Amino acid sequence: MGVMIDGVYEAEDPGPGSTKNGAYERAKSTLRHWITPDGPFTPDPGRYHLFVAWNCPWAHRTLLVRAILGLQDAISISIAKPRRTDQGWTFDTDGAFADPELQATALHEVYARQRPTYTGRITVPVLWDKHTEQIVSNESADIVRMLGTTFDPARRLCPPEHEAEIDRWNTLIHTKINNGVYRAGFARTQEAYDNAVTDLFKTLDDLGSHLTDHTTLTGDTLTEADLRLFPTLARFDVAYHYAFKCNLAKLSDYPALWDYARALYALPGIAATVKPDIYKAGYFSPSELRNPLGIVPAGPKVDWTHPPRRTIQLPD
Repeated sequence: MGVMIDGVYEAEDPGPGSTKNGAYERAKSTLRHWITPDGPFTPDPGRYHLFVAWNCPWAHRTLLVRAILGLQDAISISIAKPRRTDQGWTFDTDGAFADPELQATALHEVYARQRPTYTGRITVPVLWDKHTEQIVSNESADIVRMLGTTFDPARRLCPPEHEAEIDRWNTLIHTKINNGVYRAGFARTQEAYDNAVTDLFKTLDDLGSHLTDHTTLTGDTLTEADLRLFPTLARFDVAYHYAFKCNLAKLSDYPALWDYARALYALPGIAATVKPDIYKAGYFSPSELRNPLGIVPAGPKVDWTHPPRRTIQLPD
């Protein structure tokens, strides 16, 4: 995806991080300011802009919060083209994949505006402050928490009385599932792959059991933990099952988990954020290690519209 060193873009992609035993390690985000009522970044409608990509699960979670809380008018977006190039995430000059905010042709041009000059990977999502013309954060977990707690205090996706429980779920989901599929897909040794897949499917089994008796992860009402899990579920059968070798079972093989995923999909605004064809185009893009010919499979066809048995309550 390219890197930036002292504000200068380097197109060479060093590849996914790994340890000596071949296990994948995700690079940490480095731009982590916060929106707070006291500032300097305050929750003013129209002040912020999100740079995202449909096929990125980390960006997807921020789009989910924006949709559920009805922040579409408060926070504008630019959507990068589905496949990266040697310039990383790029934009068209017009149309659905243009950048209406800064008229950037590549995401690294946004990072190049950061003060002081930026060093690190060029990733989405990016939360941009229009007032000060700088990046607030490129850490999706922080952006989800900020959007879900500061813009509509009456409808918090992480209410204080459930914060500890939500944080426990977030840690488990990130380690074993959100990042777990990447640990499997980017493993460089059999041992690393076996460990990742074992952790992943053990956790999916546990989630399936939990959701047999619970409407959501924390009860009956939607929280940010559910929205952090959903992007992986949305991509599982069309991408991770095949492209990342997470093929012990499909999401649709877990009755309670599949019902829960469809109940999330049925919430207002969520279906519009799910793009299976774009996921396939992205995850099956040419890769020397995973898909040398870049052939995108025709299937599977997943029916997300089949009515779920459960009904998930939105925050009051």
